[in-house]
Amino acid sequence: MKLVAGSRKSELAMLQTNFVKSLLKKANPKLEIEIEGIVTKGDKVLDVALSKIGEKSLFTKELEVALQEGKVQFLVHSLKDMPTTLPEGMVLSTILERESPEDAVVIRKDLADKGIKSLDQLEKTALIGSSSLRRKAQLKRKYPEFRIESVRGNLNTRLKKLDNVEKSYETEYSALILARAGLERMARQNETFVGRLSETLDTKTCLYAVGQGALAIETMATDEKTIELLSSLSHEETTLRVVAERSFMKALNGGCSAPVAVESKIKDDNILALTGGVFSLDGKESIIKTENIDLCPAKMPKIKYPFDYVGIVRGKIDKSKMYLAMKLGRELAEQLIADGAMKILEEARAANEDAAPNTFGQIFDFLM
Repeated sequence: MKLVAGSRKSELAMLQTNFVKSLLKKANPKLEIEIEGIVTKGDKVLDVALSKIGEKSLFTKELEVALQEGKVQFLVHSLKDMPTTLPEGMVLSTILERESPEDAVVIRKDLADKGIKSLDQLEKTALIGSSSLRRKAQLKRKYPEFRIESVRGNLNTRLKKLDNVEKSYETEYSALILARAGLERMARQNETFVGRLSETLDTKTCLYAVGQGALAIETMATDEKTIELLSSLSHEETTLRVVAERSFMKALNGGCSAPVAVESKIKDDNILALTGGVFSLDGKESIIKTENIDLCPAKMPKIKYPFDYVGIVRGKIDKSKMYLAMKLGRELAEQLIADGAMKILEEARAANEDAAPNTFGQIFDFLM
């Protein structure tokens, strides 16, 4: 049997797709897998902050066209890039085991060589590079004088902009904030990234993005053979956690133009805990709450279970657990809404829209 996997052409995306390929080959030695690299709009538009680009499928549309046309059988994504509503007929059929979901700090090399290893050691007015409004809003709570500006490009480009060894860039950043998982994946394959993780931000400082650290595989909902082959890669705990997170974000109609952040964990006795927060862009206003749910209650009410759970199909995971995880996210969002979350989010969206021209219309920004 032969499968073709679709992937963005960036080094990190190809690395992640090759990782999935290796896992599939290990489980199915006779399986033939090719990788088709595809350029997306998000890869082309590098001179506009992500929060100003108004297209929901910024990093996925071209990939999903190839999937729909049958040119590829599955797509490998960073789950944080995926909207909570997928194109008709497509599903996230497999969620792999999550790596570190936290955000990481990379200090400029000359500063790191002088022993500076954390944000606390930087000047109060240091310039920090991040394309995520979620990170900016939370960092402003602890470091109100930091100047935080968007920095675009793949990880290699961003690292070059940070170190600026040849002084070819006008902007001089002191540090970048990146997803720790992506940084660690790159370090396993590219020595440029080895030893560059300066600090991991704890969730008291910065709650992470919905789905951050997890890889997702997208297929056509009717492609049962491919879905069955991929099922061996599914990780139950990760799947349940991200279903809760995505349900929370969907209920808030969140995206990176609206700073929404989470933390989730499964504690002893199948208790799923979800923390969710919304923030004003200046960090001065926030609502953060935590709720728990028992994934194995003594009795479940009789309900009609959905086909998918915020775009994710359950595979071999118990449907009641999936439903309860989705319920937790929705109910936590409802609590935040009751406390005024929508006002904060609407003001954040409006402030972000006013900050610079929105070239592509309706704002939607992926949590990077």
